[in-house]
Amino acid sequence: MFLALSALVAIWRDPGEVGNSVWASGLLAFYIAQGVFIILLLRRRQQSTPAFRLLVHSADVLWPALILTFTTGQSNPFFLFFVFVLAAAAYRWGLWETVGTAAAEVVLLWVESVVLQLGFAEWINRILLAHHWPVMRIDAADFEPKRLVMRSIYLLVMGLLLGYLAEQQKQLRAEKAVIARILGRARVESGLTGTLQEIAGELITMYGAKSAVLASQEANNYRVFLAEIRASEVGAPVFRWLDSTASDKDTFLSESPAHASYAWRGDGRAESFRVISLDESGDRLRSASPDYAVRLSQRRDFRCVMSVSFIFGREWWGRIFLFDPTLTGDTEEELRFLQELVRQVGPAVYNVYLLRRLRMRAGAVERARFARELHDGAVQSLIAVEMQVDVLRRQAANNAVSIPEELGRIQGLLREEVLKLRELMQQMKSLDVDSRKLLGFLGDAVERFQRETGISARFLSEVEVVEMPPQVCRELARIVQEGLVNVRKHSGARQVLVRLGQTNGDLHMMIEDDGRGFPFTGRLSQAEMEKIGKGPLIIKERVRLIEGELTIESNPGRGSRLEIRVPQKREVNYGQ
Repeated sequence: MFLALSALVAIWRDPGEVGNSVWASGLLAFYIAQGVFIILLLRRRQQSTPAFRLLVHSADVLWPALILTFTTGQSNPFFLFFVFVLAAAAYRWGLWETVGTAAAEVVLLWVESVVLQLGFAEWINRILLAHHWPVMRIDAADFEPKRLVMRSIYLLVMGLLLGYLAEQQKQLRAEKAVIARILGRARVESGLTGTLQEIAGELITMYGAKSAVLASQEANNYRVFLAEIRASEVGAPVFRWLDSTASDKDTFLSESPAHASYAWRGDGRAESFRVISLDESGDRLRSASPDYAVRLSQRRDFRCVMSVSFIFGREWWGRIFLFDPTLTGDTEEELRFLQELVRQVGPAVYNVYLLRRLRMRAGAVERARFARELHDGAVQSLIAVEMQVDVLRRQAANNAVSIPEELGRIQGLLREEVLKLRELMQQMKSLDVDSRKLLGFLGDAVERFQRETGISARFLSEVEVVEMPPQVCRELARIVQEGLVNVRKHSGARQVLVRLGQTNGDLHMMIEDDGRGFPFTGRLSQAEMEKIGKGPLIIKERVRLIEGELTIESNPGRGSRLEIRVPQKREVNYGQ
């Protein structure tokens, strides 16, 4: 529409281009009306069908060809309409559609040339004069074959160039979409095996391969790890780990300058293979050896195989083999894309491996901490109880002393250890707490604390709805649990109050008791406590994670108060 409006302006400024032809102006006006109609239609429908796009494209080819009959000169500006149609075809489709559009334009120009050379324009003008209508000002000489040759070549070359660029762009978009989809398969929750299974399954589906083998080796270990993925007619591909043998390294991980390869049977013989190989930079190797394909054929039955190497950090390296893939494009380009895909996906898989290993190490550290807690606490106490019970058994046999008082002391010790074990179990549990469950969880925790310890405890909430992310809610629940444990262990308090309030959108949490207090007097912020090395370490760390503010007020012998302020909707630094 913009091109048609610009053409009308050009006609008004220089009528000589079309000779003030009413018919040329009418065609341009119709072209403008068509553009307005399409714009309004698309604004209402938001989507177009393939048939609608083909219809619009056909009109975009036809009307410029008709408009061009009213212009003269080898370099007239209205020839730009044809270039616009070629650009539209390149944008909508790709190479062959654009070349086809150029061919259609050339055919229309030659058809017009034949019609005009046969005197069709004069015949139409006689009819128009008979009815006293304006005649069509058409210069048939401008459509002579000798003048159309260069126009035709120009259109075909332009169509080929624009189509090629569109095809490259379309392929680039498709490759990016594939890489993004496969990158989405790398998830920590799936684990390393689950991630490899999903990514290998995507590769099998994308290349139409029958099966795949993933061979890898750790840098400081000579063992080869093998996994096989087989395509399934129903459901996802089947993934399983294979038992490694002594010959696996020579078969799957032999040293080679080839980074990616494609091998296929040459003349039908079992030991005859032809191969195309690329180095790490994607350049073709001129002297590629098919030996790896021959060794593979002794272990597996296949017609062709495609392989690519990968490296995960400095710890893992290996190769992926796709057996009997179906390649639809140029083999070298397919290999380069597979190389790029592995380069993009490799770091994501390696991150999954590192995060899983970090989680395992963190779990091991946590288990070691619990083991120390049990050894230094419950186990030692139970050993002491066992020894005391043995002493009482001997005393009871000799009837030397009365033992009720001693049994009461042992009962108190056992009760203390039961409480410690329950607290330890609470810390080991994963919390499913969000903004809806936080108030109920805190109320239950305070009630359970009072029931198990005999210490009077209350929970007061001044808010009905907590608007905080789940991670913040979980940390607040852990803070209350840790605060109550500290009250029972260290304060000797008789009463505890847990209060939740809100001011200006910020959440306030308070834990107050009437026990011994902290070994300082006054009110200290978290920064001040860090300087003097005072305050509960675990609570300080959890408050820091939610980017809150901790303040402790202590009055030795008369109690203490922990105050925590959390900004509204602040995310924590890690999920637990």
